[in-house]
Amino acid sequence: MTTIKDIARISGYSIGTVSRVINNRADVSEEAREKISKIIRERGYQPNSIARKLKQSVSSEVSIIVRGSKNVFFESILEEIQIKMREYDENISVQFIGETDNEVETAARIITYLKPKGIIFLGGYIDASRHDFSQIHLPCVLVTNDARDFGFDNLSSFTTDYFDAGKYVVDRLLSEGHTRIGILGGYPEGPGREYKNGKILGAVEALRENGILFDFDRDYEPCSYSAESGYKALEILFRRSPDLTAVFALSDSIAFGTIRALKDIGLRVPEDVSVIGFDGLTYANYSIPRLSTIRQDTAGLAKKSVDDLLMRLSYGGEAVHELVPYEYIEGESVAVNRKS
Repeated sequence: MTTIKDIARISGYSIGTVSRVINNRADVSEEAREKISKIIRERGYQPNSIARKLKQSVSSEVSIIVRGSKNVFFESILEEIQIKMREYDENISVQFIGETDNEVETAARIITYLKPKGIIFLGGYIDASRHDFSQIHLPCVLVTNDARDFGFDNLSSFTTDYFDAGKYVVDRLLSEGHTRIGILGGYPEGPGREYKNGKILGAVEALRENGILFDFDRDYEPCSYSAESGYKALEILFRRSPDLTAVFALSDSIAFGTIRALKDIGLRVPEDVSVIGFDGLTYANYSIPRLSTIRQDTAGLAKKSVDDLLMRLSYGGEAVHELVPYEYIEGESVAVNRKS
């Protein structure tokens, strides 16, 4: 584990200078501050947790606000976050909210009653509450959504490139001859009920580039990120669009429900309808057929989010925004379209 002595040795500055940077003291040159801060971030250095806690006049807890209580993917990231927090001897509290609830309002209440030192939003739609978020001044991290364009100095973000991944999924289906593709999952966002989900936007763009205009009224069905919701949404979608030959489910859980629903209405996967999920849950290896999916790096998302928050709590610094790579996992749920 990296120590303050290691930071001093690597940077070429004294331990006293490193300490002043760590404690955000003013009596340090900008050159030294920049060099030492860069090494601290690269090395993932965390200060002694006991000493840090003795200095705190507010709660030592980090609050985690999780959107949705049935999202298995978020549960996976939450577990990784909890593991990392335990490694750093940090206390956390977890608050689950509904998939259409306002997490910024929840954060404001938590700040009033629990007085956390920082907040992690897991799956938040901060864009819809941008004005309200300006009242929150704690260091925060948004996980699985991008906040780089929001302009908040206290809000970092780590996410998969959902637009690129959604585009990849549809390009994959198009390469197998599928042009009638349905999409399941998520909800329109914001006051205008717009479709802002990056996966959806990427998928629609891939279709557009191939001369196909996606019809939201016909070929999209919103739903929560659960197998039960995916099952119900697929039934509704196929009553409306029985000619679909492929389905892009915005989560693996939705895909599991989709596959079961297709079987129950007399269709085979992938012979009649191909299905691609999203998340890369371990369960995808054991579905029948084995699910083709986009795997997100849950451990990477958790580690980067925790390290960034604790770094800024300890040393200050600017917000960080990063896209974490994804991987396509070839399963058994996609086949060549032979209906056209």
